[in-house]
Amino acid sequence: MKKVMIIGAGGVGSVVAHKCAALPEVFGEIMLASRTLSKCDQIAATLGRTIQTAQVDADNIPELSHLIRSFQPELVMNLALPYQDLTIMEACLATGVNYLDTANYEPPDTAHFEYSHQWAYDERFRQAGLMALLGSGFDPGVTSVFCTHILKHHLDTIETIDIIDCNGGDHGQPFATNFNPEINIREVTAKGRYWQDGQWIETAPLSEKQQFELPEGLGNMNIYLMYHEELESLARFIPGLKRARFWMSFSDNYLKHLEVLGNVGMTRIDEVEFQGQKIIPLQFLKALLPDPASLGPLTKGKTCIGCRIWGHKDGLKKGFYIYNICDHEECYREVKSQAISYTTGVPAMIGAKQMLQGHWQGAGVFNMEQLDPDPFMHDLNLYGLPWKVVEL
Repeated sequence: MKKVMIIGAGGVGSVVAHKCAALPEVFGEIMLASRTLSKCDQIAATLGRTIQTAQVDADNIPELSHLIRSFQPELVMNLALPYQDLTIMEACLATGVNYLDTANYEPPDTAHFEYSHQWAYDERFRQAGLMALLGSGFDPGVTSVFCTHILKHHLDTIETIDIIDCNGGDHGQPFATNFNPEINIREVTAKGRYWQDGQWIETAPLSEKQQFELPEGLGNMNIYLMYHEELESLARFIPGLKRARFWMSFSDNYLKHLEVLGNVGMTRIDEVEFQGQKIIPLQFLKALLPDPASLGPLTKGKTCIGCRIWGHKDGLKKGFYIYNICDHEECYREVKSQAISYTTGVPAMIGAKQMLQGHWQGAGVFNMEQLDPDPFMHDLNLYGLPWKVVEL
C-alpha cells in the first residue's frame, strides 16, 4: 500500500479522491490538499474511508515542499491549475517524490501551451531517479494511449490521427463551462493548430468546422478544429505520423455567448483598470459563471471522445475508430460529478495506479505515448471508461 498526495479540490480532484479511496489496496494513505481547506474537507466527508486534508498554496514551493516532506507520499498527483505545474514539479524534485499531472504547463499571461517547459525537466528527474508522468487525463491522456494501442495491436504504421471530443450533455444553464472557465475559454479562443508533413499549420480560432456522426445512435454534432497539447507529443513519439488534428464539439448557443463576451472584452487575459483597481476580465467573468462542480446534478446526456486513425497493416491501408462513451448522470450517481470531470479524473487515477504498481516506471519526464498501453487500457474497462474499436 502506497501514500499519494492529491493537489487540487475542484471537480477533477473530487473524482480522483473518490476513485483512489475506492482502491485501498493500491492507495493506502491519501492526502487531499488545496488552497481552500474547506473544499478538501467537503470532499473527504463524502468518501467511504478516512483521508487526510491540508491547506497549501501550490505556487509556494517551500510551503508545498514542507507539506510533502511531512506526509512523505510516493506520488504527487497535480490536479491544480496548469499554471502551477512547474512549481509542483520543483517541489517534487526538492523532496524526492514522483509526479503526475493531467494538462501541460501554461504561462498565466499567455494563452499558449506547449510541452517544452516540462520536457526541460527531463534530465533533472533522470538524475534524481524520479518519474514525472505528463497528461494523464482523457485528452491529453487516454487519446494518446488509444493511438499507441492501435499501433501495437491493429496497425504497422500510423499516418493520420483525428482526435474528436464531443459533449452531448445539457446542463440547462444559459452559458457555463464544464471545467475551469478561465482555462476553458483561454483554450477555445486560442488559434487552431495542427501537425502536417513535419510542420505546424495555424488557423483562426474555430474557423474550420465539420459535421461528425457519433456512434451508437448519438446523432450528429458540429466539430471545430482546435489546438490541443497531445498533438505535440503525438508528433514527437508516433514514428512516421503525417497529420494529427484535434476537433471539439460546441453548440451554437455556446459559440454565440462566447462571441459576444469576446466582442465586449470579457475574455481578455491582460489587466485593465476598473475603479482604481487592476483586474483581468476573464478572471472576473469566471467569478460570475456557474462553478463547474455545481453542474453535476443538472447535466444529462453523454460524452463521446475518441480517435479516427488511418495507417497501414501488412501493406494495406486501414482505418480504425476507437472511442469511449460516458453518461453524465451515471457519473453523478457514482462520484457526484459530471462526465467532463469524470473522464479526466479516472485516467489520472489509472495513471497513478500504473506507476505505484510498477507497470509504468522509469527515470525522467514521460508522455503517455512512451509507455505500454496494455495495462492502462485494461484498467479503463475496469474502472468506468470502457472503450470500443471499430474498423472504418
